[in-house]
Amino acid sequence: MLRDILFIATKDLKFLLKQKETLLWTFVMPIAFFALIGHITAGFSSSGSSTPSLLITDEGDGGFLRDHVEQRLENQGYRIVHADTIPDGVTYLRNLTFPQGFESSILAGNPVKLSFRREGSNITGGDYDQIRLLRSIYTVIGDLIVLEQDDLPANELNLRDVATLPRTLTLKTELAGARIIPPTGFDQAVPGTMVMFTLLIMLTSGAILLVIERDQGLLRRLASAPMSRESIVLGKWGARMGLGFIQLTFAMIVGAVVFKVNWGQNLPMLSVVLITYGGLTAMLGILLGNLARTEAQATAVGVIASNVLAALGGCWWPIEITPNWMQQLANFLPTGWAMNALHQLVSFGQPASSAVPYVLLLLISSIVVGWIAARTFRFQ
Repeated sequence: MLRDILFIATKDLKFLLKQKETLLWTFVMPIAFFALIGHITAGFSSSGSSTPSLLITDEGDGGFLRDHVEQRLENQGYRIVHADTIPDGVTYLRNLTFPQGFESSILAGNPVKLSFRREGSNITGGDYDQIRLLRSIYTVIGDLIVLEQDDLPANELNLRDVATLPRTLTLKTELAGARIIPPTGFDQAVPGTMVMFTLLIMLTSGAILLVIERDQGLLRRLASAPMSRESIVLGKWGARMGLGFIQLTFAMIVGAVVFKVNWGQNLPMLSVVLITYGGLTAMLGILLGNLARTEAQATAVGVIASNVLAALGGCWWPIEITPNWMQQLANFLPTGWAMNALHQLVSFGQPASSAVPYVLLLLISSIVVGWIAARTFRFQ
């Protein structure tokens, strides 16, 4: 039986690797998607490692109050850039404008409105910008209130002295646990593309080959050979499993060498996750090949299903930034199980035990789908 399984798996795998479409979507397109999605999702982080620049536009003559606000903004982590110091045509993501008469209006007790313009959406850190800006402005207001209560004039020297005063009320903070930061850039794109394209290849090339063999009568001939039904199904599964293993291994190597993805310290468990996921997708490919009547059906269902499952499972974007219903739905999808396990091991630095529930879900699903695929396997 084992000899029959290995014979079918080897022959089918060699045939799959000779197909130009399979080679394109296994070795070429994933790299393109690594780069594309990696650059897109690089902006999903609310705060990057580099210091964000804040362009200051002053419609008046500046003054010590504006300088004091800028100092508070720098304390919040901004790199201040003045509009009169940048070349023409250069734009910045964040722009804070001080209106005409800013300082004189403040000193006279009149309300003043600052204008903040930001390119992009809240998903790329707009809320965090708002918090830092308001904190800086309210701190300056607090400094002015202190001077008024002490009957001191509002000038540059007194404001500087107030800024250095010890705070009578302090807040002590401590970590309640590891901070979970949604993976972005290539840390999101490479695992996500791996999971998506493995499913895509299994549901297209893996399914279409069965349809072709059935239409050409090859499966009928195979049925007349001295091989059991189980051996044939397992052999077909083994070929697709081998293709998935090659694809995932190639993607991991490219991700580490070209895109500098650190796969972490749990490579053995990471391998188990990918192997069980590959086994499930291979069985899904056989099941689709059993149910599809034509190559067009297999292609359409395979492409649509793999893209929908990839989107809902967190392959295209960090699942943490999606609505709650979508995060809950991902817990019931194979792509969601694989992505959650990969991020636990790679992005969040969790121990190998954190991926065990997902491995069990993938393994159980593989057995169930495999049983259905064996029962529905058609020779003609």
